[in-house]
Amino acid sequence: MTLLEIKNHLKNLDQIAFQLPNGGLVPSHFHVTEVGQVVKNFIDCGGTVRQESVANFQLWEANDYDHRLHPEKLVSIIELSERVLGLDDALEIEVEYQGETIQKYNLDITEGVFQLTSKFTDCLAKDNCGIPQEKPKQNLKELTTPVNTCTPGSGCC
Repeated sequence: MTLLEIKNHLKNLDQIAFQLPNGGLVPSHFHVTEVGQVVKNFIDCGGTVRQESVANFQLWEANDYDHRLHPEKLVSIIELSERVLGLDDALEIEVEYQGETIQKYNLDITEGVFQLTSKFTDCLAKDNCGIPQEKPKQNLKELTTPVNTCTPGSGCC
């Protein structure tokens, strides 16, 4: 989800809810403590120099049970971040949330609830570092027998 997409969704919501991949909800008294841009410059295992850039939201729970972040307030925080930090509203959002350690999630939405979806590591240079490509699995019943094959008792062998 991009910054533009989250702002559009927030404008149609009365409250904000974030659901974790395990189905649990981030407590409703959470705060968005940071909105920023994270730029990662790196070289992959195949020697290709790469750069990734995301908009970063940090969610935090406090013992402040009396305050809730309303959609219009989060929109204003995002718009302030865009103006002050020069964030492009096409940036994809990555969400940080405290689990056993700081965990990072992608963001999606289902029926008005923001979904924190799992992120996974991957090799970006499989063709350069010897990782075999996964072969497609086929059902043996679906394989056809070529016309010019020998069959038992046909005398072709």
